[in-house]
Amino acid sequence: MGHHVLPGNPPVELSLRRSPRARRISLRVSGLDGRVTLTLPRGVPEAEALDFARTKVDWLRAQLAQRPVTVAVTHGLELPLEGQVMRIVQGTGRRVVSDGTTLHVPGDPDTAGARLEGWLKARARDRLAAASDHYAGLLGQGYSRITLRDTRSRWGSCSSSGALSYSWRLIMAPPEVLDYVAAHEVAHLAEMNHSPAFWAVVSRLMPGYGTQRAWLRREGGALHRYRFND
Repeated sequence: MGHHVLPGNPPVELSLRRSPRARRISLRVSGLDGRVTLTLPRGVPEAEALDFARTKVDWLRAQLAQRPVTVAVTHGLELPLEGQVMRIVQGTGRRVVSDGTTLHVPGDPDTAGARLEGWLKARARDRLAAASDHYAGLLGQGYSRITLRDTRSRWGSCSSSGALSYSWRLIMAPPEVLDYVAAHEVAHLAEMNHSPAFWAVVSRLMPGYGTQRAWLRREGGALHRYRFND
């Protein structure tokens, strides 16, 4: 439906969405990227919904103030890699090198974010393919392909044709969290739902997965704060 800005300090940008299923006007602040969505039921005038949003503007600003600030990735920044905090420094040669505590990124500082993103994606693909192969082997199921995306709404998905898709930002999370998402999506090869039968498959593939699931819900949103490209 479009966008609207509530004036003030700071201004609050709203995305307006009309939903035939909505029973009432609602406001939602995304935990991943801080986007504010104003949902209108069928037949509710836009002006009425905006009046509702104006009564909630102080609450909206408080919600947005609690969110992690977006940071541009460049030399000197600390960044998580497989759950370990790494400092980004100027590297030599042609490749990104990790020594366990430091990421050496060569080239122009202005391109450090883009170069590091490419390196992280390649590492994520290797780890996610290995984890998917492992859990698919345990399950005795095959998948058709793996795709990496930068999805904000979900960490992974599995299509009915057996195609797996993952957020490459999982490479920043602890390895067992990445493994949990792979186990979760591979479990969908057997159960394309979130029924008790599905969760039983996940539990068989990764006993005690609840710890990893809780980490993602608690900490996962912060992985989206890192901006690799302007």
